[in-house]
Amino acid sequence: MGWDVSRFFRGTRGAVAAGGTAVLLAVALTACGGGGSLEERGGRTADGTGDKGTLVVGSAGFTESKVMAELYALVLAEAGYDTTVKTLKNRELYEPALEDGDIDVVPEYAATLAEFLNARENGADAAVEKPVASSDVAATVAALRELAEPRGLKVLDAGEAVDQNAFAVTEEFAAEHGLKTLSDLGKSGQKIRLAAGDECSQRPFCEPGLEKTYGIEITAVDPKGVGTPQAKQAVKNGADQMVLTTTTDATLEQFGLVLLEDDKNLQNADNVLPVVNARDAGSEDVAAALDRVTRTLTTEDLTELNRKVDAERQKPRRVAEEYLKEKGLLEG
Repeated sequence: MGWDVSRFFRGTRGAVAAGGTAVLLAVALTACGGGGSLEERGGRTADGTGDKGTLVVGSAGFTESKVMAELYALVLAEAGYDTTVKTLKNRELYEPALEDGDIDVVPEYAATLAEFLNARENGADAAVEKPVASSDVAATVAALRELAEPRGLKVLDAGEAVDQNAFAVTEEFAAEHGLKTLSDLGKSGQKIRLAAGDECSQRPFCEPGLEKTYGIEITAVDPKGVGTPQAKQAVKNGADQMVLTTTTDATLEQFGLVLLEDDKNLQNADNVLPVVNARDAGSEDVAAALDRVTRTLTTEDLTELNRKVDAERQKPRRVAEEYLKEKGLLEG
């Protein structure tokens, strides 16, 4: 399976799965660091006793990362650490800060970070030619650890929750043609106009992968973006038959859309997992606290948390706190 270069840009949520070139990636990787001091970027302290010291939890600038950072900060505060959440716009900024110890913990995605570090270690072109991530979670995490450990990073265990590229159709279309999986769609023989990013026709996870792996006939790619309201509305209205989005898209129901299962594992294993600075946050105590979140959180949970922030306009911290209390991970 090929590797989607664009997943490097998950820190800018609108660019997830939208695509990008190796040249653009190389430029982005030179942008590491900068952006002002952590103090200048703002932050907030969770209610902990602080008797075990202080930990800074990093967040990227999109909803899901902000919610995950709050989950981590709250369980670490419960474990006795004084925690602060710092938002650093994207991975090009927060990953070097994590290495340097300016931040201590970040929520990450296994395949995306593995390929990000692959490109930093071997160059963007080489990373495209020899990807280290795959649909195998264990193999992807092992590759990530091999790249992360020399940089002073400790990769904790991955959980069930995953945020990866996904494809959705209307409920009516799925019912009419008996569709639950992408294999079902391929076997149906339906011709598909796909709403996606304009790079979809070149990306192995998108049009080429759908055709090669599933035998789906893509008649055209409608460049309305990845999971944008315009793209989903085009499918709802029947102008397109399918949309490229993500597995934790919290607005599909509003458009009457359902995901088709990637039953042949076209997509990489972008399971959510914590990554910490090994020197400052590599203790078993920290790992145990974070693992409580990892073992509890599901993809469905993550989707619902996103929905509460994006659709209901609740604050990420409040959403995270309510979730942890509901799951018994935080005292009332």
